[in-house]
Amino acid sequence: MGGGYKSSISTLIIFISTIILYILSTNAEFTPSDNYLIDCGSPQTTILDDGRTFKSDAQSVPFLSTEENILAGSTSLSGNISLPLYKTARIFNTESVYKFLVFRPGRHFLRLYFHPLPHQEYNLTSSVFTVKTDDGLVLLHDFSTSQSSGMLKEYLINVTSDEFSLIFSPLKKSIAFVNAIEFVSAPNELVPDTATIVSPPGVFTGVSGYDLQVVHRVNVGGPMITPKNDTLSRTWMSDDHGYMVFPKGDKVVSVDPSVVNYPVGGATRLIAPDRVYSSAASMADSGVSVPNFNLTWEMKVDPGFDYLIRLHFCDIVSASLNSLYFNVYVNGFSAVSGLDLSTLTSDLAMAYYKDFVVNASMVLNGVIRVQVGPSDMESMTPNAILNGLEIMKMSSSVGSLDGLFSSGKSSHDGSHRLTMTIIEAIGVAIGAIMLLVLVFSIIRRKNKARGWDEGGNSFTSWFLPRNASYCSSLLSSKSKSKNAYSSVFFSKVGLGRSFSFNELRDATKNFDESAVIGVGGFGKVYIGEIEEGKKLAIKRGNPRSSQGINEFQTEIELLSKLRHRHLVSLIGYCDENNEMILVYEYMANGPLRDHLYGSKPALPTLTWRQRLEISIGAARGLHYLHTGGSSQGIIHRDVKTTNILLDDNFIAKVSDFGLSKTGPALDQTHVSTAVKGSFGYLDPEYFRRQQLTEKSDVYSFGVVLFEILCARPALDPTLPREQVNLAEWAMQKQRKGIIETIVDPTIAKTISSESLIKYVEAAEKCLAEYGVDRPSMGDVLWNLEFSLQLQDASLQLDHPQEDDETCKGKMISKNEVSDVSVLVNDDSGVVIGSPLFSKMEDIQGR
Repeated sequence: MGGGYKSSISTLIIFISTIILYILSTNAEFTPSDNYLIDCGSPQTTILDDGRTFKSDAQSVPFLSTEENILAGSTSLSGNISLPLYKTARIFNTESVYKFLVFRPGRHFLRLYFHPLPHQEYNLTSSVFTVKTDDGLVLLHDFSTSQSSGMLKEYLINVTSDEFSLIFSPLKKSIAFVNAIEFVSAPNELVPDTATIVSPPGVFTGVSGYDLQVVHRVNVGGPMITPKNDTLSRTWMSDDHGYMVFPKGDKVVSVDPSVVNYPVGGATRLIAPDRVYSSAASMADSGVSVPNFNLTWEMKVDPGFDYLIRLHFCDIVSASLNSLYFNVYVNGFSAVSGLDLSTLTSDLAMAYYKDFVVNASMVLNGVIRVQVGPSDMESMTPNAILNGLEIMKMSSSVGSLDGLFSSGKSSHDGSHRLTMTIIEAIGVAIGAIMLLVLVFSIIRRKNKARGWDEGGNSFTSWFLPRNASYCSSLLSSKSKSKNAYSSVFFSKVGLGRSFSFNELRDATKNFDESAVIGVGGFGKVYIGEIEEGKKLAIKRGNPRSSQGINEFQTEIELLSKLRHRHLVSLIGYCDENNEMILVYEYMANGPLRDHLYGSKPALPTLTWRQRLEISIGAARGLHYLHTGGSSQGIIHRDVKTTNILLDDNFIAKVSDFGLSKTGPALDQTHVSTAVKGSFGYLDPEYFRRQQLTEKSDVYSFGVVLFEILCARPALDPTLPREQVNLAEWAMQKQRKGIIETIVDPTIAKTISSESLIKYVEAAEKCLAEYGVDRPSMGDVLWNLEFSLQLQDASLQLDHPQEDDETCKGKMISKNEVSDVSVLVNDDSGVVIGSPLFSKMEDIQGR
């Protein structure tokens, strides 16, 4: 009894301690050890409406270490200035210093207020000066302001000594001034040590060692937040100040701030106040079937610096968990793919933030662009949100936050930052681009002279850089015909027949909207008929849209060299009238998914044998990609049931190679690349480490196998939480030995137990947590072939009188097919005229 009593007391203590820690983490109470608020040039103390008291620097003599040539200017506030701090200023005509004692070194807020007041003797609007710290950190270099409104410069300085000095140095024959200064301790946890590098993907360490300047702080979807409503006296601008690029696409969502929760060990009210997390921007028309836009914010920044970007999220739009998945992009690069706030926070309306580092080389034209857009999830209602946004400039390697200047501050670790090297590289890149532009200009002039560019660029010119090996020989061609260039080009890359634009226009009834069978970022896909009813799938690119062009180009390059019975292939192309059109054979039975679930009206149920044959066909196509597609192999990167297509005989072919990547070289184990694919099928190891291997396709194919077996989506948020993710749910059932309980009931009784065991064994191995533990695609193929033979053997035992044709072959042993490539090659003849095509989906941000 005594032991039980002690155990209960210990449990109670732990419970109470947890509550106390939670309260402390969410109350956002913070008392700064250093709290210097100075109203410069004021003859008296100034109290703001938020309750803060600013002392006069005239009354606080120790702050100013310079006594000579210090003048005070004052005036009444103008109509557009409301902050009392801008009413006075301290003016310096020689180098002057403010000095502060530091009771606790660490991260400090430094806020400098500037407003050029009128003065009888000095013209503050023409002043030029530099502001730096005593250890050489340049805050402002040759700074001047003529703004009629006040200007606030805010910094997060990493103070390492027990004294901090702020030095104002006017340019020769000029002056310096400042209206007010804040030097206040900040919570050290405000700036964690690590962040996510956007490109190339990775982890940035040592953030806490950098000095920062707050360039933008935005309350997305909500009103401006003043220091009165922020524990750390921060100002959050509203995003209606011209940050949002397409405001009509923005739908503001808000809840009562009391609804917001804070996780233990995560975001707190010190990171951002309730009012940031209680409002958000979401997609205005997120219910459309094919969303074609991202919510976009653009902010001007100084080039030549790295930036720390902090994004704030709080799911205040969802009615249930695991119903919101979206992507995040920074300057066109994928920052997060398939962000699931429910999994990260385990609850709705839970505050969350994430930090990113953007390299100076990514900041083009002095703009940082942040975008959120719907994830490629067919079972979800597309939506995306953002609650708050902060952009902070990181000090350069020469100790500066304004230009590439230094006064002796020691450089940071150069492992992450080589600012000058980057700038030099940019210079080289610009030179190379100019050279390319010159080359293209010459080529275009030659093409135009030969009649190849009438009415705009030809289809082939879109891909000139990537196909330079072909084009170099083409440019020397002496053919004078209008289509000579494209004819030679396509004959070399193997794109098949050359269609005239009129042929395809007639086939689609002038590209009638009723003929559209798919829409993507590149344009639309039409069904057409030519030559006595032969059906085609016609993919018409849009040369005025850059979205999807890279993926479109990747598909062309792959299809020009890949030929296999179980891969999509091309019939031909059109290269007239500034068009970019590829032509595929229309596939009567469409995507595999439509035959498993979700089709309206419902299609006839596939038999177990048909499903096995389709699985085997798809496995053969992927095995060919991994082993025979190129010397290094090709990784598909978007294996799913909508990309496995069926012809009129239900032969399966793999399609949509827009995201495919060449595999690693012989001396490498993986390809480092941004995460792309479809959520629910993504290899978790690839998602975590951003290291792509062939085993990433194997994982996705494992999800497809269970999708085929269970006839349900890879993700279904309408189901109970433990059933939402098919892969996790199926693995749970398999571990409990009751996998048969989730098999598609329409075929459950027709599957032999031996066939089911072998099939599930193949799928289970595909879903191993680590790639090294997963089988190769060849091994998966063998297991599926074996599962089919087991099913046929069972059928023969049940119906011994049946014709052998019903079972299509005898049982084979593993030894007989140990060379899987031989087995595949028996069924992989080159079929130029039998490509497959699926309905194309919007691929923006995928």
